[in-house]
Amino acid sequence: MTADAADTADRTTRRQGRVVLLVEDDEGLRAALVRVLSARRFETKAFASAEAALADRDLDWPDCLVVDLNLPALSGLDLVERLRQRGVTAPAVAISANDEARVRDEVRRRGVEHFLAKPFLGSALIALLEQIVGRQQPAGDRCG
Repeated sequence: MTADAADTADRTTRRQGRVVLLVEDDEGLRAALVRVLSARRFETKAFASAEAALADRDLDWPDCLVVDLNLPALSGLDLVERLRQRGVTAPAVAISANDEARVRDEVRRRGVEHFLAKPFLGSALIALLEQIVGRQQPAGDRCG
């Protein structure tokens, strides 16, 4: 693929609303999720911590957030809250090995729309993301 073709494909991906911000501290799971998402033509911006995601000045406005709840310092819920304060309105998916009712309640209370309990199949995440991005306007068409 030529550089021009790659650039065109990248712009097409963005127009279709398929940019995912992924924050997962487990390196192996993060790499696996990036592979799964890439195979389904999602552009993925992946980070090991909330702080790294917040510090990235080149971060495009994502169409969806996928965040681990239990990160080393700043939690996934705190990350979503800070991104909301910056004007990021993309729907969010919380992922966690802790699948207790109180955790799900806290996720909803803090404005995160979706929850997946670990371990989950890559196909479950893809199906959820396809459902989410299919309901919203493409990134290039949003005001904001």
